[in-house]
Amino acid sequence: MRAYASSKFRILLLAAMLGAVVLIAARGYAQAPAPAPGAAPGADTGAGAGQRRGVVNLIMGNLDPVFFTIAALSVAGVTLIIQGFIRNRASVYMPPESVNRIRELIAARQFNELLDFTERDPSFVSKALNPALKRAPSFSAMKEAMETAIGEQTAERFRSIEYLNIIGNLGPLLGLLGTVLGMIYAFDAMQAARGSASPSDLAEGISVALTHTFLGLLLAVPCLAAFGVLRTIVDRLTVRAALVAEDLLLMIKPQEGSRGAPASPRPSASHGSAAGIPAAPGIPRKPAPAPAVPSPQAPAPAEPSSFQF
Repeated sequence: MRAYASSKFRILLLAAMLGAVVLIAARGYAQAPAPAPGAAPGADTGAGAGQRRGVVNLIMGNLDPVFFTIAALSVAGVTLIIQGFIRNRASVYMPPESVNRIRELIAARQFNELLDFTERDPSFVSKALNPALKRAPSFSAMKEAMETAIGEQTAERFRSIEYLNIIGNLGPLLGLLGTVLGMIYAFDAMQAARGSASPSDLAEGISVALTHTFLGLLLAVPCLAAFGVLRTIVDRLTVRAALVAEDLLLMIKPQEGSRGAPASPRPSASHGSAAGIPAAPGIPRKPAPAPAVPSPQAPAPAEPSSFQF
């Protein structure tokens, strides 16, 4: 993964893809038509004889700005597709070695080391957990920071594959542009022949039109298909990684200190006269002794949070 991020590796990858395209174009799909029965080998088979131009030869025979634009976008699309499937994997979002290391640091209560590790680790889980650790010890602030980090990373992952959607939508438009260009060529040939153009005169412009339409569709179909698949993968992996990050955050949730001893319950009234029972007639009632009021106890000091750096 790190090797792919280097510019040299990307250059080699693009060179390999371009070499494969050139090799396929060099081989071509042109084949000589079968000679007619009784015809001598190598004899001319009629008008427009020779080799029938295949699709590649037909495309390479109509090199114009539209073709080069579609070719450049095709190389970019193939690169983005390969890059998308390499980067959007479970082993990249939540690598087991990173998750296990974070669990070990939390179990050992080594929060400074945990902060340093999540700062360096490029995984989705570490990038989601690091902003939360910087908001300690307030758990509400930690949870809010994690949710913000998860949202930013999810948006970034979707933005990285959005270019495939853009290229896929540009493909048919570029094909339509080439189609219009080919029809212009065809009508220009008809005008040059003053309305009496033969089908062979119009064939060149029509072939240009259909060739560009084919190239536009060939660019759009793989890019849009890969975009749909990658969007599903990114959505599933971001949800899974977010759940793992939340579980790790709950493991380091600061413990709330005691809020003081509860107030002692008020003593119940004593039996006898103190309980409201009247004394015998003629006998003076003795005042009931005042109940002993316990001295207020000072609240116990709150225990310090166990989440300290």
